Amino acid sequence: MSARTPCGQAVARHGWVQAAAVVLAGLFAMGVTATLGLWAAGATGLPDGAFPRVVAATVVTAVGGTVELSGDAGGFADTSADLTVIPLSVTLVGALTLAAGFLRPLRHRAVADVREPTGWAGRIAALWVLGLLGLALAARQTFTITFGDDTLGELSDLFGVSPRVGFETDVPLTLVVGLLWLAGVLLLAQLAARGAPLPPRLLRLRASVRPAAYAMVVLLLSCVALGLVIAVVTAATRGHVAETFAVILLGLPNLVWLTFTIGLGATWKGQVEGPFGLPMPHLLDEVLRGPDVSTLNLRTLAEQDGRVWWLVVVDAVLLLAVAFLMAARSPRRVRAWQHAVHLAVALGLTVLMICLVARISAHFGLSVLGIGDLGGDLGGELLLRPELWSALGPALLWGLVAGFLGALPARRVRQRGQA
Repeated sequence: MSARTPCGQAVARHGWVQAAAVVLAGLFAMGVTATLGLWAAGATGLPDGAFPRVVAATVVTAVGGTVELSGDAGGFADTSADLTVIPLSVTLVGALTLAAGFLRPLRHRAVADVREPTGWAGRIAALWVLGLLGLALAARQTFTITFGDDTLGELSDLFGVSPRVGFETDVPLTLVVGLLWLAGVLLLAQLAARGAPLPPRLLRLRASVRPAAYAMVVLLLSCVALGLVIAVVTAATRGHVAETFAVILLGLPNLVWLTFTIGLGATWKGQVEGPFGLPMPHLLDEVLRGPDVSTLNLRTLAEQDGRVWWLVVVDAVLLLAVAFLMAARSPRRVRAWQHAVHLAVALGLTVLMICLVARISAHFGLSVLGIGDLGGDLGGELLLRPELWSALGPALLWGLVAGFLGALPARRVRQRGQA
């Protein structure tokens, strides 16, 4: 079905049925990705049929939702637990699916009345909140922790201690953050997609925002594609297939986007202690594992393996390529220094986004009558956070240089095309 504007232009009708299809497709894609990733990670063996609820919790955290951990070990024991991590593979799959569904009825038109995309996005958002509410209510479970034959196990038997650790979703906060996440995805999709229409008042964004937004999307997806190739080759040549595919399906962007910022010169602080493991190469685990917070950057990684300096070369090639692409998609009137400013701002915002979504904080501990000290085999610490200014400063500088250099060959290519 289609309606016609006064000018005779066909406009597709996209109502509640189509919006429901978009939302269901996004949630289904995220659910399948989370299910396969958790299956590869061995989560199907969780007790009390908890696997579906853990899948729901994974999808909730993928859109920025909050899952709170709790513990109860009776009067003779103490527990503590917290977890902050976003499985960005699930996030990326959901974002691409929702963006494609949102853009489909809007494509092939240069201009659209602001009410059309706003109304279409509003219908998707209303149904998205309902779907997210169902997932948030389903994402709750409690586990009983079993001990081994060590001292903690003997004390737990003596005093009848049966520690329980559970998780549940902060429903109101999850709905608010999940709605903001959806708004960001749909806004970025309309800004970056070349075939998406813009309201007349926003047409000026075509010259600056749209090419830069498209370039950043290509940059992020290129990093993921490169990481995917490396992961598949590693799985084929070195084994650990299940663990590798768990990383691919749950946290590949966490790894490759972190690595990208390190190649730009960013510094991260981190710590790995206890049974926790990082979804990243053994080299990073070596730098971070220990009782104290460690520094993670090119220098500390190079002390373990000098080949990490190739990250600088890879980042330079990627940035020059997307800078050329951005300049080639921009109007001819945009000068080289303007391209440099556009790329610097876009890259700075992109690195800021990576710093916000790639940080990790996880802790679990248990003690019985003070034995265990919330550590040992039944406790651990996992921390990864950026030094924000050390990441943003180099990103702005890289953006200025790459934007200017990438604009020069783009200008020559356009001149040859004119000739």
